[in-house]
Amino acid sequence: MAQRGGMVRGGTRRRRHWLAGCLAGLLLVAGCASAPPPPSAESLGALSPWRARMAQAALAEWRAWGQITLEGWPETLPREPDPRLFDRIIAYWAAVPGEGEPVIRRHTQTHAALMAGLADSTLPGEPPPGLPSISLWAWPAWSAAFISYVMGQAGVPSYVFPPSASHAFYIDALLWQAQGDPARAAFLPRDPAEYAPRPGDLICADRANLPMLHWQERLSESGQFRPMHCDIVVAGGGGLVQAIGGNVRDAAVLRRFPADAQGRALPPPPDKPPFVLILENRMDLAVGS
Repeated sequence: MAQRGGMVRGGTRRRRHWLAGCLAGLLLVAGCASAPPPPSAESLGALSPWRARMAQAALAEWRAWGQITLEGWPETLPREPDPRLFDRIIAYWAAVPGEGEPVIRRHTQTHAALMAGLADSTLPGEPPPGLPSISLWAWPAWSAAFISYVMGQAGVPSYVFPPSASHAFYIDALLWQAQGDPARAAFLPRDPAEYAPRPGDLICADRANLPMLHWQERLSESGQFRPMHCDIVVAGGGGLVQAIGGNVRDAAVLRRFPADAQGRALPPPPDKPPFVLILENRMDLAVGS
């Protein structure tokens, strides 16, 4: 019986988002040629201090990764990221104490063994071997560690945003804060269908096989793992929401999602994880500048 209910629920979601998802794809293709550029220093200067700090920290990582920009949800990257960015992935894991240590240890040992093997197989006079592909370090997924790192670089206190290797768990903490004191919460949950994200907000998708229909469903399962993904919004306008996230096709990238006339992100195509939550940044109110 539960399976039948899940099938009905999934079918309802597919019917609800099919037309919007198809429209999103069409708008994305149509808007590629006229897409606005990533935000400039001048545009960030017009933001409130905490919004600007978070957007600037995310943009700094994007630049470090070669400014890879994707339109929506492509299956491949336009180019292979620099393998030397391995050190940056290690830094992301270092931002999640406890969870990151075993990953760092395993990655560094594997990297050292690979480099030693490549060196041993290189004959005298041959050019040095290439570095291992960055894709080798895509698991465990480091997207939540990336967000935790960016938050730390922006100066967000850990009591406001507790670093985590799981998006769902830091979301739980932010939802708990918002439920306990909505007037002073640093981040407020918003429905993506009703709220237009702004720079410094987080836009989150549910990657589970049976996605939530609304973020409030998370309240009843708090503390349980759920595969999710969040990006940091860095710009809006021009029919797009521009956001930066980590471990997207094994890289840190800027993605451009189609938006409606009010700036709200349109639902992704039916075969992509749906947006279920936007976390409105109210750090300036909660923490001060």
